[in-house]
Amino acid sequence: MHPVIIPVDFSETSLNAARFAAKMLAWKDEITAVLYHNYESENDHDISLFYLESLKKEFYKAGVRKVDCEYEMGGDLIENISRLAHTIRATLVLMGITGKSAVRQVLFGSNTLKLVDKNLYPVMIIPPDALYKGISKIAFATDFKNVELSTPSQLIGSVLRLFAPKLHIVHVDKEAARTISPAMEEGKAKIDLLFSAFEKEFFFISGDDFYESLDRFVQEQDIDVLVTVPKHPSNSASLFRSSHTKKLAYHSHIPILAAHQ
Repeated sequence: MHPVIIPVDFSETSLNAARFAAKMLAWKDEITAVLYHNYESENDHDISLFYLESLKKEFYKAGVRKVDCEYEMGGDLIENISRLAHTIRATLVLMGITGKSAVRQVLFGSNTLKLVDKNLYPVMIIPPDALYKGISKIAFATDFKNVELSTPSQLIGSVLRLFAPKLHIVHVDKEAARTISPAMEEGKAKIDLLFSAFEKEFFFISGDDFYESLDRFVQEQDIDVLVTVPKHPSNSASLFRSSHTKKLAYHSHIPILAAHQ
């Protein structure tokens, strides 16, 4: 089984993400949806359990085969989720996020990004306006540098196998190139090998602004999920430092799958 943890605080942000998850996980026999809630005091226990059970019924109604509920009082939310993910060997954690200026971002969205920074398990970030229409095309942006060390292919692959999508591997450069360098050819071959189990296509696009170019690619190719690999801040030359992933998360209209190197 593949446990997928869906933390909820019953805000609009988390419920939107949870309902997206219900549609995404429906009719998949190999997946267990794990609804997780962290409540503040004993006075919240009964109402928290009531809301969790109500959401669990929604998941079953949507077609999710197996749903578990996990809840606990107090503690650090990120540490709690990380511990649960380790205990049940989670394949994925799925959380919502709102715009950077929204009030709820401070409470829930910021925790989503803290969990990404925790660097343990793949986290799928669901924007508030994301509409589930299937997951058949997943884009993976890469700079083709240090491919074997910087690409967590096993973590990414464990998620990809849940959906069997076509993988769109994209490289963005400021200048259009008629041919790619030997170093990039080598990186391309390594990426091809790492994701040999998946149908894939390579794209080399140009644009002065990386984010605008990537967003245009996502729209033109009708991409369903964008994969990023946040790298350590000390690596200033990396394509995706943590801050880059955060910028993508706040502005993306499709889910972002963040899996650390």
